[in-house]
Amino acid sequence: MSESNYLWFEVIAMAVIVTILLADLLIVIRRPHIPGFRESSLWVGFYAGLALVFAGLLWVFLGSLKATEFVAGWLTEYSLSVDNLFVFVILMTRFKVPAKNQQQVLMVGVILALVLRGIFILIGAALIEQFSWIFYIFGAFLMYTAYHQAFRSQDDDEQTESKLIQQLRKRVHVSKDFDGSKIRTIVNGKKVFTPMLVVLVAIAITDVMFAFDSIPAIFGITTDPFIVFTANVFALMGLRQLYFLLGGLLDKLKYLKYGIAFILAFIGFKLISHALHENELPFINNGKHIDWAPDISSTASLVVILLAIAISALASTYSAKKKKSSSK
Repeated sequence: MSESNYLWFEVIAMAVIVTILLADLLIVIRRPHIPGFRESSLWVGFYAGLALVFAGLLWVFLGSLKATEFVAGWLTEYSLSVDNLFVFVILMTRFKVPAKNQQQVLMVGVILALVLRGIFILIGAALIEQFSWIFYIFGAFLMYTAYHQAFRSQDDDEQTESKLIQQLRKRVHVSKDFDGSKIRTIVNGKKVFTPMLVVLVAIAITDVMFAFDSIPAIFGITTDPFIVFTANVFALMGLRQLYFLLGGLLDKLKYLKYGIAFILAFIGFKLISHALHENELPFINNGKHIDWAPDISSTASLVVILLAIAISALASTYSAKKKKSSSK
């Protein structure tokens, strides 16, 4: 495909994606409700199917490499997005967000995440274009994040969120109760902010924190900003429905964090290996490329990511069933 046709494909794809997001947002605003298991399952399946259709279009118009990179990136971002759900559950619980308004909060959170990640993607792409050694930093950071992911506890998350909420409440005067989905309300004749504002700010801040993990991770799979952004879009589009589908099951996925940690560590290793191939740092091998470092393909990355997700999910399911049977 020529460069001009590639640009047209990007423009049309982004226009369709934005239209779907706006339609989804309109549905949430007009009909706030608590989605049931069936509705959530259908929406999760819809967005997953949409991502696979998009991958098929990439295969047809841009080739198998772009399609493989997208699927690997989408699965990576999706698995990391599941980790976001743990924090969202904590936030919703601590702020006591009314169940019927949680969809709106999550939708706004998704849009904020897309905007913030879009900024990070542009910055990351510019850095990679100018400095090949940035892969060393990305790789080392993901290795550290993988260790933190594997050995942190839910208490650590709750303590972090508690400190965050305390700082926000010190700086913003808010009412005690929610007023639907309103950000401002009137209490005793005075206009004040509702807890909804604090919730949205807290979600935006946590989105930034997660972007520091997810963006370097997907750059380890592809450096094409279009593929990077669309993979993030499709991963986050299904996140809101996944929250209601898995909300009560997250505590049972006890081994999922190890699968995510393994994916982060693997991509960190891949980034460092790629940096060694492109090495220009004078204090490493006298500034020469290191050809013996393994060159991991996108297909191999996709297989490893799929296996990590599948094994951690199966192990979690088996453990939950075993615990249930032993308690009878």
